[in-house]
Amino acid sequence: METTLEKQPYESTREYGGFWIRFAAYLIDSIIVGIPLFILTIVIFVIFFGASDAFNMMMSDPAYLESEMTDAEAMALMGSYLGATGVTIIVNLVIALAYFAGLHASKWQGTVGKKLLGLKVTDLNGNRISFWRSLGRYLAMSILSGILFIGFIIAAFTEKKQALHDLIAGTVVVKK
Repeated sequence: METTLEKQPYESTREYGGFWIRFAAYLIDSIIVGIPLFILTIVIFVIFFGASDAFNMMMSDPAYLESEMTDAEAMALMGSYLGATGVTIIVNLVIALAYFAGLHASKWQGTVGKKLLGLKVTDLNGNRISFWRSLGRYLAMSILSGILFIGFIIAAFTEKKQALHDLIAGTVVVKK
């Protein structure tokens, strides 16, 4: 008696990660990334404003708040604010890129949230994606999918449960 196993095509054996489980993974990731970034943002602003003479005057003399600020003081305060904002944007972007693009392209094939919920990101053939594809996927998600969340909602209606950024990057999210 001879038995043979028929190999099913990869396409028919995989189960795609749907909208709600992906949403839950994203919430987990938002907490993991968001809390440290919030703390880091506060530290950056304290450093920048702590170095500002106008800010130090406002904190040390309550009467100073009721007086008019000179142009030089206003410019110093504005410079501190713009500097802190610029540094914060750059730091947040670099950390988010490293977390999302880096982890999707890693051996894990997904972020901590995806890993906890048993999901991974692959190309259309089930292979691990490159960092550059992952970067493109993340940028497409950040820029396009965030607009009214339509890019995310699309995942509920596509055959492979792909969001807009998945369609653009040629990726799918599958259950392990």
